[in-house]
Amino acid sequence: MTVKPKRSDALRQAIEEKIALGEYPPGMRLDEAELSATFGVSRTPLREALIQLGMSGVVEMRPRRGAIVAEVDPKRLCEMFEVMAELEAMCGRLAARRITEAELAELRTTHIASQAAAEARDLDRYYTINASFHAQIYAASHNAYLHETALQLHQRLRVYRRMQLRVRDRLGHSFAEHDAVFRAIEAGDADAAAECLRAHVTVQGERFGDLMASLRALERKAG
Repeated sequence: MTVKPKRSDALRQAIEEKIALGEYPPGMRLDEAELSATFGVSRTPLREALIQLGMSGVVEMRPRRGAIVAEVDPKRLCEMFEVMAELEAMCGRLAARRITEAELAELRTTHIASQAAAEARDLDRYYTINASFHAQIYAASHNAYLHETALQLHQRLRVYRRMQLRVRDRLGHSFAEHDAVFRAIEAGDADAAAECLRAHVTVQGERFGDLMASLRALERKAG
């Protein structure tokens, strides 16, 4: 059975997408009245969505100004991705050892769905399935604290991970990396699963440059 997302969750995703596309650039004030009119919703689910975005650090809630799209500190962002890479590696290592047959079957189904989305170049669908793929690996670690911590940081980095997928050829590379992760977990190879996930999430060199270029482009729109 497909669970229909809450209205506030759908709104959060829609606002995140506009931030990732640069329609809502860093420093922009998110006016509640305008957003209500744009999305055709009441203020209540909208405020819930903005609170979620504030908790993830994507927007800042300021007194008398409301929600502002957060400015990005490159050093801070790099540090967050470094921690995320290690958390994902830990999850992958434990999942390769602890995943149940039912969880592996679910992960396989998600992986196959992501392949279809990648081949169709359906970025939005791929992003949604991609998030599920990672969340399922966190759960398969069977370490509740690690699962919770990884999920929280993943949520904070959500908009930037989405932004990365818009870099040319990144969608295909992302799926290839997922394929290596899945095969390692399926084989029960804990070391390979950890290393594949670490490499998949680490943002450095050209990939960091691409992400920073995307962010600078958004800042120019704001200016």
